[in-house]
This record gives sequence, C-alpha cells and structure tokens, in this order.
Amino acid sequence: MALTGRTALLAALGSLPIGLWEPGWAGILAVNAPLAVACACDFALAAPVRRLGLTRSGDTSVRLGDPADITLTVTNPSRRPLRAHVRDAWPPSSWQPGTETAASRHRLTVPAGERRRITTRLRPTRRGDHRADRVTIRSYGPLGLFTRQGTHRVPWTVRVLPPFTSRKHLPSKLARLRELDGRTSVLQRGEGTEFDSLREYVPGDDTRSIDWRATARQSSVAVRTWRPERDRHILLALDTGRTSAGRVGDAPRLDAAMDAALLLAALASRAGDRVDLLAYDRRVRALVQGRTAGDVLPSLVNAMATIEPELVETDARGLTATALRTAPRRSLIVLFTTLDAAPFQEGILPVLPQLTQRHTVLVASVADPHIAAMARSRGTTDAVYEAAAAAQAQSERHRTAEQLRRHGVTVVDATPDELAPALADAYLALKAGGRL
Repeated sequence: MALTGRTALLAALGSLPIGLWEPGWAGILAVNAPLAVACACDFALAAPVRRLGLTRSGDTSVRLGDPADITLTVTNPSRRPLRAHVRDAWPPSSWQPGTETAASRHRLTVPAGERRRITTRLRPTRRGDHRADRVTIRSYGPLGLFTRQGTHRVPWTVRVLPPFTSRKHLPSKLARLRELDGRTSVLQRGEGTEFDSLREYVPGDDTRSIDWRATARQSSVAVRTWRPERDRHILLALDTGRTSAGRVGDAPRLDAAMDAALLLAALASRAGDRVDLLAYDRRVRALVQGRTAGDVLPSLVNAMATIEPELVETDARGLTATALRTAPRRSLIVLFTTLDAAPFQEGILPVLPQLTQRHTVLVASVADPHIAAMARSRGTTDAVYEAAAAAQAQSERHRTAEQLRRHGVTVVDATPDELAPALADAYLALKAGGRL
C-alpha cells in the first residue's frame, strides 16, 4: 500500500489556511481526519492485487535487432474494477538505452470479472535468453488517494538469436555455386572431381576433358563434364576463449565469427555438404551434429544464441582432440580463432599438424579495421607512433598467416564486414579445386 501524490497535495493545500487562521492540533485534525477517512475508503474500494490472475503469451525467439511482442493477460476476479499502473520488468538489455521506462510501464483498467491484455514490446541489444522479472501492479481506488501494490512472477523467456546480417551475400554466393555446378548458361562448366555426364565438344573446351573411348563409339567428339564434390563433411569450430571477447567495433569478435559461420553453413548445406558446429574453450560450449540440410541453419542459430566468450585461455589440445572425435573421417575444418602472435604460437601452432595430417583446414580470423586506420595515420607525433604500432601488429599477423600457409592451411583474415563473403569465396575455391 502507498499514498499517492494527490493525497500529499490535498494535505498541503489544507494546511495553508489552517496555518493562517487556526494553527494547532485542532486545525490539523480538522484537515487530516477527513483525508484519512477518504484514504481508508479509497483503499477499501481499490481492487485487490494478490487475487489477480496473470498469464503471458507472445514471441519466444527473435533475431537481434528485431522487436519482440510479449502479451500479458490480466484477469480481475474481484467485484471491484481494477484501475492500475503495471510495470513489466525485464533485464536492461531487453530495450534500447533510454526506452525502458516508456516500454515497460502501462495504464490498465479491468472491469470486475473481466480480463484485459497489455503488450510489452522488447527490442533486445544482446544475444541469449532474456527472462522476465516480476510484474508490479499498483491498484488505485476511485479517488486516487491510496493504492494497493503487489508483485507477481509470470515466467517467460525470449531467446535472442544472432542477427545473421551476412545473409544478404547468400544470393550472389549461390549464383557462383550454380556456375560451378554447371546449372547456369556459361561457356565452361565448373571444375570438380565427380564425373557428371558426356556432351559434344565445342570450341574452347579443354582438350584434356575429351573422352576418347566415347568418341570412338560415335561420330562426334565427346567431352567429360564434372561437378563439384558433394556430401562432404564441414566442421565449424568456434574458439570461445578470451581472444574471442575482444571487441571490434560495437560487438565482440565472436559475433562476427558466428555471422560468417552462418553464411558458410547456409551455402554448404545448399551445395549438398553436411555441416556440424563445435564451440570450445576449455570445455564444449555447443555441439550440433547430424542435422539435415533443411534443419542445420535453425539448429546452428539456436545453439549460437546462448554462446558467450569465456575469459579463459583456450585449451588448444582439448579443442583439437574434440574436433578429431567430431570429424573421424576426412573433413573441412573451419577454425574461427585469432591470428595474434602470442596465443597462436603457444596454442594452435603446436597441435596444428594433428589436424592437417587428416583434414583440410581453413582458419578464419576477425581483423580490427581500427588497426588499418591507425596504420594510415600521419601528421602528428602521436599519429606516427600509432602508425608504427599498427604496422607492427599487421606484420605479426602476416607472419602468422604465412606460417599457417606453409602447413597447407587456407587463411582468411578480414574485417567483420568482409569476413563472411571472403570465407564463402574461400569455400567455393576449395570446392571448385576438389580439395574438400
């Protein structure tokens, strides 16, 4: 229960004439006694809060950046109408900064024995599971002088999924995939390692593709056509250790890696390949295996939603052992990790031969565009020092990438906006060359 501002205003207004004409206890009682009686009546006429019935419905998942509408149904079983202010509390990251007060508070009137619905619109700013907190209801009497207040717990969870902003690149990458597969009007079919069909030779065809046995059985020159490899296994291995927590722009490196992984998974599943996911730092944070082509992308998005960077050093030996168990046969292992010299030299490099001995390995790393901007700085002493530091950092990353390439590893090192399409191009190049 609580007094309202209207009660305090009436008490203050009544005290002014009493203070001027009749100061003393008699005057105070003359003003406050009727006000106290009015408050008691107002409290008695306010609808009880504890007997209210509350249920939720609405969205259970939403992509990061999109709104989610949660409906709260309030049932008033009492004989008195409910006049209330409602606060539907959620974690602070459920709204854009500065919009929580307007979005979470509602005015509500429910006649006796009826129900009403109010909608709270969330716009989350972080991935993961957002769980509803308490619903606080303040019930007013008809005079608005005194209130009943209580809280209810109405559980509800909204899972905020990765935004998958790189899906805008998917149509162009699928068009390139169709060219490799020979399903578009191009002069030359894409190279591959799986025999597809025979057709008649046309000028410009590679003479090495002529099938002399088939040519001998017919009157025209026959040419073999090939298609890219299918039904290959791809393991997306996310390093969720401390280096993935570093922020590049407005988001951690892990978010950019997830976005690139989702684009690659969508492209590979359309190409007929099988895609699995492993997220690891010192233990398995997520593992998705054996999904069909139509189910793999929703499964990956759902698994990635709750993954957060861990502020621990990644156990590279444990990551390698888990990846080898997850991919027992020859696979393409896409490792999303850092190219920073110190953690790479001490972590990934010593165990890299265990992966390259059996599998094709592709390393994808998120580069910081601020480093490139620093390298171009000139004009002041501080800018020159910044440029020197940035050039040294870039040189170390280049040396690390060269070490990987000497081990037969394909390296993609790009900024967050460029990583996803660059990784998709690297995958298409490996598929076209028959290296999966």
